[in-house]
Amino acid sequence: MLRLTWVQPEDLIGHELRQATQDGREPSAIAARWQAAAGPDAPHHAGASATPASPYLRLLATDLLDELADLPSRLSDEEPTDLTRIKSLCPHWPPAPASRPTPPTPTLHEQPPPHTPTLRGQSPPRASVLRGQSCRWGDGGPPARAKPRVGEGGRDGTPAAPGCATTPRAPHPASLEAAWLGRAVGCLLGKPVEKLPLTAIRQLAKATGNWPLRTYFTAHGVPQDLLTRHPWNRRSATTSLAENIDGMPEDDDLNYPLLNLLVLQRHTRAFTPTDVATVWLDELPAGRTFTAERIAYRNLLSGLEPPLTARHHNPFREWIGALIRADVHGWTNPGDPAAAAEQAHRDATLTHTANGVYAAMFTAAVIATAATGDHDVHACLRTGLTVVPPRSRLAHAVRQAVGLAHRHTDFDTVVDALHATYAATHHWVHAVPNTALIAAALTHADGDFTGSIRRAVSGGWDTDSNGATAGSIAGLLAGSPRALPEHWTAPLKNRLATSVGDFHGTGFDTLAQLTHLEATRP
Repeated sequence: MLRLTWVQPEDLIGHELRQATQDGREPSAIAARWQAAAGPDAPHHAGASATPASPYLRLLATDLLDELADLPSRLSDEEPTDLTRIKSLCPHWPPAPASRPTPPTPTLHEQPPPHTPTLRGQSPPRASVLRGQSCRWGDGGPPARAKPRVGEGGRDGTPAAPGCATTPRAPHPASLEAAWLGRAVGCLLGKPVEKLPLTAIRQLAKATGNWPLRTYFTAHGVPQDLLTRHPWNRRSATTSLAENIDGMPEDDDLNYPLLNLLVLQRHTRAFTPTDVATVWLDELPAGRTFTAERIAYRNLLSGLEPPLTARHHNPFREWIGALIRADVHGWTNPGDPAAAAEQAHRDATLTHTANGVYAAMFTAAVIATAATGDHDVHACLRTGLTVVPPRSRLAHAVRQAVGLAHRHTDFDTVVDALHATYAATHHWVHAVPNTALIAAALTHADGDFTGSIRRAVSGGWDTDSNGATAGSIAGLLAGSPRALPEHWTAPLKNRLATSVGDFHGTGFDTLAQLTHLEATRP
């Protein structure tokens, strides 16, 4: 019997029971009925249980999912999904900049690619750039970045005072290339240890003298008994261990930024959730979706429309999927964190609700603030909190994490405290603890690139996604590919593997040019 992951009712019900408890509903009576019928718990790591359920259990799970959806939530007033209501709860919502950013004047080495894909069937300008020619930004590099300044607000993550608009200046293409590279490097670092417990990550790294993490994981020198107890992620070991890396392998953490480039190229910044869905159905293979995205994809094929696609039988609606799609929204709205957050909201509501949406909005606003080069990582994180309802679980988690990072010099202590708070109650892919860990890593590393990605990955949970987001933000702040250590970037060979659209084999320099065009489009 086919065990299709992330969609079978008997596998969803356990996740939905836990999600209901987290978002303020009372599911105990429904949980008792499921347990009385000998219904299984949610799979801990995989998307499907090891053995198929009986037809009776499958029907019961479907009915119980519908009943759970009808339960009222005591948190609905503090954690809405509607954008108007979100904004009404955010007293420091960022003001809009005076004007759209203008593009920097390119040098002779910075000419835009000859043509930009806008319709299905057209190809981005990649082959000549990728295989031998370079799209670098000239010997002098990008224009000098302004010295970061610490934004107003407390060191505990308190939002900056209202009225502090960021500078509406487009990022230099080199900064965007560093961000794309940073996202790929952080993702690649985390891929082999995805799904592994925190203790296993520490043991595997220490076994090869790679702790604190300073380079990619390797199997060389790891005792066999340790590998037997804690095997590498089976899908990633062949492409993501140091001895196996040959370019950037495919990963959903890179697929979704590519998809969002296509969304902007085809539908502009005025895109709707339905436009996002259309691009997915055109360009994203269903087998490359997971958790909330797979549920929404299935719902689309069943004839449901957004935002119902995010709610119907979707216990993953507060997981990390929308967060990993947020980068492009920040990159293309430099100096306008409010616009970035609103753009991320329209994307996220296809698949997520409440805190799952807030995680995407927070990330997009952080990146939009970082994209101007005028702010340090702490000011960026504070700005990110201004677009999140302050009494939400996500805002509380981020404030707690930032506070821990400021108070403790040993990052393992920060990680242990976060795990003590969330590990027993939240799935390892849930947006709340993962967003908190990203914020803690960036804070503790003071935005340093290597420091940020190694902390994000070494903290466990969704290691590749956390490394990707931390790497994107820290890479953007670094400002240039040359500012990123070569031992991280060289193995990528300026080559990205993907099943999305026509992007397979694209170079990160080309992706930066395409992103720059969207960031500067009127």
